[in-house]
Amino acid sequence: MAGVEDQEHAADILALCAELYDQDARKLQIKLVGYLQRHTAAQSGFLMLIAEDTNQLFCQVVGDQLLDPDIRYPSHCNSFSAALHEKKPITLDDISLTSRQDIAEMLGFDVQSMLCVPVIEPVEGKVIALACVVNKKGATCFSAQDIKVVQTCFKYTTPVLTSTLAFQKERMLKNQTQTLLHVAKNLFTHLEDVTLLLQEIMQEARHLTQAERCSLFLLEKEHNELVAKVFDGDIAQGQTEEGDVPEVRIPANQGIAGHVATTGELLNIRDAYSHPLFYRGIDDTTGFRTRNILCFPIRDEKGVIGVAELCNKLNGAFFTNFDEEIATAFSVYCGLSIVHSLMYKKVWEAQHRSHLANELMMYHMKVTEPEYLKMCSCIIPPPEHFGEGFVKFRFLPRSISTDDSLQAILSMFDDMGFIQRWRIERNTLARFIILVKKGYREVPYHNWYHAFSVTHFCYLLYKNLPLHDYLSEMEIFALFVACMCHDLDHRGTNNSFQVSSKSILAALYSSEGSVMERHHFAQAMCIINIQGSDVFENLSSKEYQQVLDLMRDIILATDLSHHLLIMDDLQTMVKDGYKKENMKHRNLLICLLMTACDLSDQTKSWSSTKKIAEQIYHEFFSQGDLEKAMGNKPLDMMDREKAFIPELQINFLEHIAHPVYRLLYQLFPQCWEVEQQVMQHKRTWQYVGEICTSKRHYLHGTSLDIFDDDEIDKIVMQKLAESNGGNNSIGVEG
Repeated sequence: MAGVEDQEHAADILALCAELYDQDARKLQIKLVGYLQRHTAAQSGFLMLIAEDTNQLFCQVVGDQLLDPDIRYPSHCNSFSAALHEKKPITLDDISLTSRQDIAEMLGFDVQSMLCVPVIEPVEGKVIALACVVNKKGATCFSAQDIKVVQTCFKYTTPVLTSTLAFQKERMLKNQTQTLLHVAKNLFTHLEDVTLLLQEIMQEARHLTQAERCSLFLLEKEHNELVAKVFDGDIAQGQTEEGDVPEVRIPANQGIAGHVATTGELLNIRDAYSHPLFYRGIDDTTGFRTRNILCFPIRDEKGVIGVAELCNKLNGAFFTNFDEEIATAFSVYCGLSIVHSLMYKKVWEAQHRSHLANELMMYHMKVTEPEYLKMCSCIIPPPEHFGEGFVKFRFLPRSISTDDSLQAILSMFDDMGFIQRWRIERNTLARFIILVKKGYREVPYHNWYHAFSVTHFCYLLYKNLPLHDYLSEMEIFALFVACMCHDLDHRGTNNSFQVSSKSILAALYSSEGSVMERHHFAQAMCIINIQGSDVFENLSSKEYQQVLDLMRDIILATDLSHHLLIMDDLQTMVKDGYKKENMKHRNLLICLLMTACDLSDQTKSWSSTKKIAEQIYHEFFSQGDLEKAMGNKPLDMMDREKAFIPELQINFLEHIAHPVYRLLYQLFPQCWEVEQQVMQHKRTWQYVGEICTSKRHYLHGTSLDIFDDDEIDKIVMQKLAESNGGNNSIGVEG
């Protein structure tokens, strides 16, 4: 043992080297620290290892105790930097008060004395660790002899330590590779549901990199937006009334995620608050503190399809180069699984659409030769053929027979100039009208007559209002056709029922919201794509795309939840004044006009409105009966045993219908009569409610009894006559 400087410890060194056979770096450190404690008479000791990829110091063992998790310090901003960079031993006097407190907290007792000796790798001469012993027993400080003991120890044990640490790193890489394979297996078992797949991706990403929070954005290139439904590895909290998962959308060129989506480059931010792209407003609001961020792109063969953003490294000061490598490898599996999931979803949806299309065709889409020839060969009748007041707001379109309603649609197309302006072939228009009519089911309310009434009201708006001063020809054309198609293949049940019953329609559209409205538009497209029924066939390609986009937006606007969302914008538009050159104003107006058409039964006479209300509640109660049969509790308005129709109608007129027609009247004074009619119906329902709740006329059984009670009608007519000074002229009998 000729090279050993301290002969008295030669046997102990040999014995120590013989014990260092462990492949576990932590167990090896316990033996090294134990040796240092015994031979320096120290109360405790620890090794500060150096992470090459982050240049951090980390401690895994204190005395004979394993730390979980590791304690880490950045090497450039702590009191150990002198030992690291100058490669010289330091004592407690060289340590700052803050670092002393940190060490005391780690050890669990006060530090009276300390010795820190750099461990130097002999080949490259770099520091691989700091060997520390604390609280010299029987002395106030450690001696030069103690320094020699530490240096001698590592002169012979450094090769074993470095090889064990290298083995530990290789084993970690192997484990991570196995984990990635396991992740790939997990991801490819969730292809049937994109949202669950994204949730699984985030959970795995958070686990792989030991991140506190995570979110994932998919890139919608057509809107240049990043869309997220998954945060912190979970589906975004909250749902709409229809069970839809809410989305968060941000511009694809803003913020950290936008930068990564645009450049396609990984971004590892060690100090979030100092980065110019980080927005700390959310942290200020929630109280959460974002320390560091690892944001990486997810690609397919064509480019970036999404971005994953991880926040706050849990077992370190920031994300490491190793985390970057893991994230890059992980992103490959993410991209593959997302692409396959979206492809799976498209195939699955195509199968359901095919099933729906077949169902529709089998149910009621066959056009017979006689009805087709009749529509093609007849002379287009003028509007007055269907009644003297056909162009007046008070006209009752439901008074026209079913056969005549098809002719009336043809007449309106001609009178509005659409046939000539858009070069619509007569046989194409005939087939289109017949197919649309057949596309409606025989449900109590949302049937062909409803579509015809809505379309007729659109015609009335065209004839009685200066719409050309407000909208373009194409917008008016799209609005009229959308009115015809807006409830195609309605099943007599609403969106929430589709979701709760897990229908095929919900499977297709629930992730996008407005389930039935999206189905109505899909059915309209199905008819347009049938050979010989495309009324848009002679439009230019640009016009064709524009009119389909308009139809989609208009039909989606029939979802009352959409109308309520834009109500404030509508009121602002009316208050500030409509501007035709403002595209937002035009879109808002089109939505308002569509809603006014959709609710237009409320603008007709009392006898007509009451009959329509009966149809609506027949439909509502049928849905309520289905929900009860499914074991669900229907809303009161759908429950024939709980619904009080007068109150429901008053609330509907007050909060939905009247605000629509009030806005319409404020924009177009010509609609004064329409707005007054709605107000009159509200008063009428108030009279009905008063009668129904009186002791004498209290109704037992189903609420639909009020529609067959002649005595109620008689009393209501009397009250209306009294309130109008003996004049029933505002729509009592039509």
